[in-house]
Amino acid sequence: MKKIGFLSFGHWSPSTQSGTRSAGDALLQSIDLAVAAEELGADGAYVRVHHFARQLASPFPLLAAIGAKTKRIEIGTAVIDMRYENPLYMAEDAGAADLIAGGRLQLGLSRGSPEQVIDGWRHFGYEPAEGQSDADMGRRHAEVFLDVLRGQGFAQPNPRPMFPNPPGLLRLEPHSEGLRERIWWGAGSNATAVWAAKLGMNLQSSTLKDDETGEPFHIQQAKQIRAYREAWKAAGHARQPRVSVSRSIFALVDDRDRAYFGSGDQSDDQVGFIDENTRAIFGRSYAAEPDKLIKELAKDEAIAEADTLLLTVPNQLGVDYNAHVIEAILKHVAPGLGWR
Repeated sequence: MKKIGFLSFGHWSPSTQSGTRSAGDALLQSIDLAVAAEELGADGAYVRVHHFARQLASPFPLLAAIGAKTKRIEIGTAVIDMRYENPLYMAEDAGAADLIAGGRLQLGLSRGSPEQVIDGWRHFGYEPAEGQSDADMGRRHAEVFLDVLRGQGFAQPNPRPMFPNPPGLLRLEPHSEGLRERIWWGAGSNATAVWAAKLGMNLQSSTLKDDETGEPFHIQQAKQIRAYREAWKAAGHARQPRVSVSRSIFALVDDRDRAYFGSGDQSDDQVGFIDENTRAIFGRSYAAEPDKLIKELAKDEAIAEADTLLLTVPNQLGVDYNAHVIEAILKHVAPGLGWR
């Protein structure tokens, strides 16, 4: 049994070719797709966060709205760039969204990825400490966030407060019990996956990672997952961790599918540089008739290692078509692989 959800980057464009022409469209359609996915029996609705871009940017109002409109489906991010975040303010927002959703928030964090602007986090008021990089700053923000999610008091109360205080040091409110165990880290390398395990975060691994061995993407990603699990065990955590991988997968079951995805050749991994120093490998996409798709996906070692699969969706094709994409995987592919 494998949890299957969708991941939307929330792109929007005023182009007449786009079914998502404004930021409002992207937000409202994300809510509608989450509702549709829940009705279809999917397990998760996840969104990506990008700043200075025509994509989803502020996740917590959207997550709270999805939480209020759904009852069962997990809701989350994959991922939030922690270089841009005030960890305390974020803890309040996350606690509120999780309480509205009834404890269904699965929050993916990361140190960040290549940006639309130069050092965009500086515009948000953040600067790395002396001798540290922006990645160090993102990880430090994440550590503070994890610490305050424990719900322990740390702030000295005012002796003459506006309202009566409970005894002792004060914590952030609202506090959502259990959210700390539903925090994930989007790791681009084996080293950051091990770091996440030591801190007790679940692991998210996308369709992009550092090219560390030159092997096919799914093999490198499977090794990353195994290294993470070994580090988790060595850290002595009491609970079992969760691991998700993202994939672009399209079952060609009608003429629309074949028109959109049937003619492209995306069956190979791609290698490139995501910045001046980082050689990365991009995982292949899958698009085929269900019987062929089942055979191809059965060879993907990283999917086999993970307990959760996030299907990246072409959100500008509209809610109805994306619901069809999700349903086709759940109905025609997942049973043949033992995922359902």
